[in-house]
Amino acid sequence: MHKPVFDPTLMPVEGLAGEAPLARELLDPAAVRARFARTLPWDPETSDESLAAPALRLRRAAVLVPLVERPEGLTVLLTRRTDHLSSHAGQISFPGGRAEELDSSPIETALREAEEEIGLHRRHVEIIGVLPEHVTISAYRVTPVVALVQPPFALSADPGEVAEIFEVPLAFLMSGAHHERRSVALPDGAGKRRFYAMPYKEYFIWGATAAMLRNLYHFLRA
Repeated sequence: MHKPVFDPTLMPVEGLAGEAPLARELLDPAAVRARFARTLPWDPETSDESLAAPALRLRRAAVLVPLVERPEGLTVLLTRRTDHLSSHAGQISFPGGRAEELDSSPIETALREAEEEIGLHRRHVEIIGVLPEHVTISAYRVTPVVALVQPPFALSADPGEVAEIFEVPLAFLMSGAHHERRSVALPDGAGKRRFYAMPYKEYFIWGATAAMLRNLYHFLRA
């Protein structure tokens, strides 16, 4: 997604998704692992961003969705991107990025990017599955690779890309009561672009990251 010409935090809340929070037993590491091992019917959401994306020349990318096994429960490891980047500047993101020719799969892309961006060594990472691809308006086809991450581990942010690394309780993100619906008017009367936001403390999670978390929510509750 290109750097927005609007401040998403100033867009009014139009409503909440409102679905019930997932039961605690569904958010246990063993339960999450078992869910990815099963095939159950569920309906992914398609974001306005995906619908507006160009149909041709989509570039491959992948992100790691790291679920950290903490004593108090799983958390989601996220990053805040640096403010000087040409795209996604200052936004909350999963570690990840564009696929390279030597990457054998989206899983390899996600693992490599996580090592480069935040220093997360793959020996701590257990890949448990993937979510449906998310197409961005900047013409990337992003594969979310979900993993359980076992502490202790040391992280080191790439200062050229990552301003901050932090964690959010998975239980907070897996509640429709925290999924805000917002929108922005498009130029020249072209309608609205709707997006989800999941504010947590001083962090404003929105856009592609929130859309992928919405699909994780739908997947786990199926």
